[in-house]
Amino acid sequence: MLKFGEELERLSDGRLTIEPHYDNALGAEREVIEGMGFGIIDAGIASTGPMGGFVDQFLLFDLPYVFENHEHAYAFLDSEHGEQLAQLAEEQMNVKFLAWMENGFRHNTNSVRPLEHPDDLEGINHRTQESRVQVDTWEALGANATPMAWTEVYTALQQGVMDSQENPLATIYDVNFYEVQDYLNMTQHVYSPAPLMMSLDLFNSFSEEDQAIIMEAAQIALPVQREASQELEQRYLVELEELGMTVTHPDLEPFREAVRPVIDEWGPTVGEDLVDAALNFEY
Repeated sequence: MLKFGEELERLSDGRLTIEPHYDNALGAEREVIEGMGFGIIDAGIASTGPMGGFVDQFLLFDLPYVFENHEHAYAFLDSEHGEQLAQLAEEQMNVKFLAWMENGFRHNTNSVRPLEHPDDLEGINHRTQESRVQVDTWEALGANATPMAWTEVYTALQQGVMDSQENPLATIYDVNFYEVQDYLNMTQHVYSPAPLMMSLDLFNSFSEEDQAIIMEAAQIALPVQREASQELEQRYLVELEELGMTVTHPDLEPFREAVRPVIDEWGPTVGEDLVDAALNFEY
C-alpha cells in the first residue's frame, strides 16, 4: 500500500498522495467495497470474500482447490480472465480494480486433532465465512460448518463453541489463533486475492494522464505486495510452530477429491467456462 503511495507521489511529482487508514478504521471489508461503490471511500484493499454477494463470478475465489500454487493464481489473475472479472466489478460494483494483490492461501487450524485426511474433520465444529460455498466445502470435507461473523471467531474458539477455522497464515498469526488452536494444517484449500481498488467515480474524475499514473503506480506496487505476502507466509509458518502449534502437511489429493461435488454444484452459478479456465490455466 505504502509502495503504491510512494510511486503515485513520484510519478505525479507530488500532486497525488494517499492517506492510509489501518485496522478497519473505515469499516469492515463489505463496508469498504460498498463505500467505494458509493464514492464515500476513495480507495482500499479488501479480499474478494464479500464480492460474491455482488457478482456471482467472484464466487470463483470461494471454490476449493482451484489454484495449485502462487504461480498458477498470478498467471490467471494477470490474464484476460482477471481483466474480465475487473470489468464486471466496474459494471456491477462501481469499483475500479488497480491490481490483483493477495491475502494468499488459506489453511485450517483446529483444537481437536491434526488433519491427515478429510475423515479427520468428522465431528469437528468449523467456522466458515458467511459464504454458502464455504459451508458446502467444509460439509463435503466432513466438518459441521457454521458461518460466523469475523468479530466473534476468537471468542468462539476460546470458549470451545467452535473447534476450527481457516485463514491465511498472516491472519492466523496476527489474531493470535495459536493461543486457542493447537493444530495448524497446511490444507491450502482456497486462494484468496485482495485486490487494490478505487472508487470508479473518483478514478473517472482524473485526467487520462493521471489515470495512467495511478495504474502504473499500482503495477509497480503489485510484485512488492505479492513477494511480501509470500515472505510473511514462510516466516509465520516457522513462528507458529515455535509458538507451539503442531504443523501438518497432509496429502491434498483426498481433499481435492472430496470437494469435487462442490465445484460441480457451483459451476453453473460462477460460470462453467470461468471455472474451467481457472482450473486448467496454463502457466
